[in-house]
Amino acid sequence: MASSCLRKVISCHICRRCSLIPRRSLSSAPTSPGNHQSEEGGERGSRGPFASLLRSRSVVRFRGPDTIKFLHGLLTNDVRPFAEPPKEELASIPTPNQPLHSTSPIYSAMLTARGRFLYDFFFYRPASPEQKLDPSGAGPGSGASEMSLYADVDSQCVDEILEFMKRYRLRAKVEIENVAEEFSCWQRFGTFDEPSTAGEPEAAAVGWGSAVDDTGSSAAQGNSHGWRWFRDPRLAALGFRGIFPSDQTLILLALVAPLVEADKEVDEQHYILWRIEKGVAEGSTEIPKGKAIPLEFNFVGLNAISFEKGCYVGQELIARTHHRGIIRQRLLPMIFVDGQGKEMEAKVGPGAEVVNVSSGNNAGSVTKAVGCRGIGVLRLEEALKSSSSLRIREHENVHVKAIRPEWWPAEWGHEQEEDSDVV
Repeated sequence: MASSCLRKVISCHICRRCSLIPRRSLSSAPTSPGNHQSEEGGERGSRGPFASLLRSRSVVRFRGPDTIKFLHGLLTNDVRPFAEPPKEELASIPTPNQPLHSTSPIYSAMLTARGRFLYDFFFYRPASPEQKLDPSGAGPGSGASEMSLYADVDSQCVDEILEFMKRYRLRAKVEIENVAEEFSCWQRFGTFDEPSTAGEPEAAAVGWGSAVDDTGSSAAQGNSHGWRWFRDPRLAALGFRGIFPSDQTLILLALVAPLVEADKEVDEQHYILWRIEKGVAEGSTEIPKGKAIPLEFNFVGLNAISFEKGCYVGQELIARTHHRGIIRQRLLPMIFVDGQGKEMEAKVGPGAEVVNVSSGNNAGSVTKAVGCRGIGVLRLEEALKSSSSLRIREHENVHVKAIRPEWWPAEWGHEQEEDSDVV
């Protein structure tokens, strides 16, 4: 169920306060057969699904025979599954919008030698020639299958990422290129109908209505690259993510991903609000570069860390902290409210300090705020046990309500209790 803050932002056409200007008013969107009345009296269609072009993200390509080996020694997650051959049932169906690969996208991070966050990555493997139609459309393509991966990265750091990773490349046979002009990053989010068919845990066509018949949409929505939507590798609640060639719709002078209705494309701020309501940070602007500890930003729960892959840069601190099992502060979603508990839009910026007025203790700080919602790293003992006493230090009239996300494992938030029992 969407919050009142999210409903307000999604329904606005031109909102000067939040600077959101969707291409078309979503409140005038036609009612689809799948829409129905929600418990709050509104149409379910007003809560999504929506799609956003992520201008805050860019695409980098890694290409060459040493790609997997090179990335494996740098990243927190295991990218070796990308080296596995395509599934037989996928390779035998050469359609234009064939799934990228038998392996789902992988979310991962790169750390400093001391285990602090630097950059996050969403990795995709493109379809190999034998998975796509040839130019005549008569059969599978041909040609050497070169190992290549595409990474969705923070746009503000793309040049820095290229320079940094090339420094580690040494003699490895891997090319690292900025292909942001060729590809765009998209997110599809909101309330989805249950798919009519099961058996697609790795990828899904999520166009009009619920599920879409792939064979029927291939000709209209396919392209020679074989891109499509994939479930977000972090959380199912975040929806679907994908990268798509930017040149496929230049004739229309617009960037539109496959299977996105014109009246459901919204500004990226809508997705950001949806994401922070789930308590998920993204990019180096929300995860302080060189300072953030990945475990405090819940990277384990977001499938960004493998504890079986072996060594990588910064692994020692991550492994030691994880096996101790005690995380005293974590990233939490928060709601800004007034003294009566009513949601309020507060001018709270990154770094704003959250205090517990009852104890006088510092509870943490805000890392991102949008309207009446935010995320921040808070001390669990202060945030979850004394949420009614939390305030923004610079704005005493702004109360902070910390929320424990539904997707958290049951043991999270209770580590300090177990530690005290042992003592």
